[in-house]
Amino acid sequence: MSIIETVTDVDNTFLSRRELTCNFAGLAGKLKKLEAIDMITKEFKLDDKVVIPMRLKTHVGKPIVTGTFYVYDDDGLAKKHINPTIFSRLEKTKAKQAEAQEVPAEETPADDTKVNAEDSSIEEPKKEEKSE
Repeated sequence: MSIIETVTDVDNTFLSRRELTCNFAGLAGKLKKLEAIDMITKEFKLDDKVVIPMRLKTHVGKPIVTGTFYVYDDDGLAKKHINPTIFSRLEKTKAKQAEAQEVPAEETPADDTKVNAEDSSIEEPKKEEKSE
């Protein structure tokens, strides 16, 4: 059984998009928009399409998240139909995620040297106190 349950799958020919509404079982409070996009893309095999999460709603008292997604064939058409703030928020989230992946790899060796330098400086005053 899959985590994703399709509620509605509508092909909107007037707006040239596919509108998906899905339930994500057991992911209430844990699901992020980018993770939801990846899951929908893999589940429905939408590799060459533009998937935009319009709404993620958590149900009260249930571990279910209902998501509404718009699937476009063309990025230009999606930007024409949808509010630009949605795209800016997605880009900002992607930038934070990329930055978070790069930063720990760079800081890990630097943090170890800082900790070692601090440990040695802490130990030195203790030795001086004992000698007095």
